Amino acid sequence: MQLFLLHFAGGSTYSYDFLKKHIKTDIQFIPLELPGRGKRSNEKLVKTKKEAVEDYFNQIIKLRNQSPFIVYGHSMGATLGLSVVSKLEESGHFPEQLIVTGNSGPGTKKEKEIIRHLLNDSEFKDELRRLGGVPEEVLLDDELYDYFAPIMRADFECLEKDFSFEKEIIVRTPLYAMMGTEEETCEEIENWNKFTDSHFKYKILEGNHFFIYNHSEEISRALRSSFLKTMKAV
Repeated sequence: MQLFLLHFAGGSTYSYDFLKKHIKTDIQFIPLELPGRGKRSNEKLVKTKKEAVEDYFNQIIKLRNQSPFIVYGHSMGATLGLSVVSKLEESGHFPEQLIVTGNSGPGTKKEKEIIRHLLNDSEFKDELRRLGGVPEEVLLDDELYDYFAPIMRADFECLEKDFSFEKEIIVRTPLYAMMGTEEETCEEIENWNKFTDSHFKYKILEGNHFFIYNHSEEISRALRSSFLKTMKAV
């Protein structure tokens, strides 16, 4: 069984290392990454959803082994994950579930209030602090920040260029959404139900946008349970 993980803005293949120890060995743990960071740091950053979705789709198709699989994405990874799953379904690949965290789904009002990729450096750093997940030493060290900021800006630009990109998407894959209690749009989490014609469920856990770090066992349990029917069938 395969678990494909799509990182958040500024993330890489290492973003989900905190989940590894909770995932059973019979599940293939496959964190993906977009160009311009980590193992792909010598590649050009992508700045549109279309490019990002195509890139993720191609990675998954290349790595698929025909066993049951799940797609999981946090924040940016959740938004892109919806389009990736839609494209996979069009090609005859149907995940057991799409799991999304730290995201209330496309089209929510507050999603459009801040255009982050155009903020000046001072405002950009304040916004990164507000979101959490970026170590303070990265924001205070000019060399680290100069490396990291273009990646973050490119990822935000990718998300913010076309808010209507997912407007018509409805997947056949079951969808499970989770958010933190301190996230501004957590009360809109049921918005995700618009994007699947299959089973939908959600859960709100204590914490901010990066609540996942404090709930690694809960996230892992949700991932494992998505394979439960398949495991029992086998």
